[in-house]
Amino acid sequence: MTDQPKPLASPPGETPIQTPDWVKHAVFYQVFPDRFARSSRIKHLPGLKFKPWGSESIHDGFQGGDLLGVVDKLGYLEELGVNAIYLTPIFTSASTHRYHTYDYLEVDPLLGGDDALRELIDKAHERDMRIVLDGVFNHTGRGFWPFHHILENGGNSPYIDWFTVHDWPLQPYPTEKDIPPNYSCWWNLPALPKLNTNNPAVREYLYEVARHWIKFGIDGWRLDVPHEIDDDDFWRTFRQVVKSENPAAYICGEIWSEARRWLQGDQFDAVMNYLFTGPAISFFAAETYRNDYIHPHLPFEPIEADKFASLIDRMYGYYDWEINFAQMNMLDSHDMARAKWITQDDSALRLCVLFQMTMPGAPCIYYGDEVGMTGGPDPDCRQAFPWHDESLWDYDLLRFYRRAVALRRTHECLRVGELTTLHAEGPVYAFSRNLNGSQAVVAFNTSHERVPVNLKPRHLEGPFKQVWPLESHEGHELSGDELSCTIPPRDAVVLVRGE
Repeated sequence: MTDQPKPLASPPGETPIQTPDWVKHAVFYQVFPDRFARSSRIKHLPGLKFKPWGSESIHDGFQGGDLLGVVDKLGYLEELGVNAIYLTPIFTSASTHRYHTYDYLEVDPLLGGDDALRELIDKAHERDMRIVLDGVFNHTGRGFWPFHHILENGGNSPYIDWFTVHDWPLQPYPTEKDIPPNYSCWWNLPALPKLNTNNPAVREYLYEVARHWIKFGIDGWRLDVPHEIDDDDFWRTFRQVVKSENPAAYICGEIWSEARRWLQGDQFDAVMNYLFTGPAISFFAAETYRNDYIHPHLPFEPIEADKFASLIDRMYGYYDWEINFAQMNMLDSHDMARAKWITQDDSALRLCVLFQMTMPGAPCIYYGDEVGMTGGPDPDCRQAFPWHDESLWDYDLLRFYRRAVALRRTHECLRVGELTTLHAEGPVYAFSRNLNGSQAVVAFNTSHERVPVNLKPRHLEGPFKQVWPLESHEGHELSGDELSCTIPPRDAVVLVRGE
């Protein structure tokens, strides 16, 4: 068993860290709009041509998913148990993924425009669902109007200092691939000119974008590569702008590593918690994960429970618990291969999902994972949701997801309860979640054999009820200060009391 880290807290005399309460109770669903659902209610101009739905996933292959398609599937998402939707970029752009923004104040007409976002927000809010947008503020597309102004006017453009130009004439479409762009770009990609956020006009423009969509009704921002705007004052002001319009708005940064710099209560509420992703796959899929899958930010290695517990304890020990409860816990996303493809084993995937649903932090489901969508790195991880062919659906997995999400949403202690490690040895990892007299004990077994385990959770008053797996007849017994139970192979036991 590992030593439990002491959670960080706000220093004496400082304002306590606060994060939006709704996020602590959220189950997110990440939607890649072009590939999630196409609505027949969108009336596009005649003659537009999309790739057939479900065709091969390629970077420049528009398949025509739109925001009304998301509206049409809200009932499906509600049945899944989702109550928050994170949309990858939706503003006008010349790419399927829309990280090449050319107008931050207009929803892409291919997605249905501003009216479609209005309907999505309103219909989602009617179901008590939240909508979080992707903010790409480090770089733009070549079609962004100030960059186009520079292309037309050169150094005479009033917007010359919105970007960093190294030489003339600008070469936005270099004829040779090995010629570096002569202006600052994201990863030296000429299609993505980097904004000069040291320029006061750029800062004010981006703040106004953030303010505009919060006033429009969105519930928060996911921030793309925010570490590349290496300026804490920029993000402090960004937070002030957003929170002044809606104090409950969520600000979540894409930071793949330890993120204490941004999570002190004055910049972001949380990050996409990839520190959760690597250990989960490394432990639950230790025997099956693809060891040939190399991701620059996600090291995988086969580990046993003691190492796993150490990594999880360290992760939670980095931050105040207000932050931990608001972290977006990922198993995969549009920026990595799908979890099913990496784990290569249904039982490993299910263990990962159940772990995600029982730990502190808001779980985020990548669209289609729940029906068994798979795929390697981008673009394979961005295929169309198979509405067109339900024979491709894994209904057993879908039922599992629904049960696991319902488990989390039924028991408040699984969302905001205190975390205590109870056992971490070999194939068994167990912990408890405690909240105001209620308690859940969760014990995972990654081996292929039934494993008996004796645990010593605190507050043993009153009987426990087994809520997972419901179909199992394995018993549990209280004796003195010990709780003994038998964990089925490649499964978990969840016991609750006081609710």
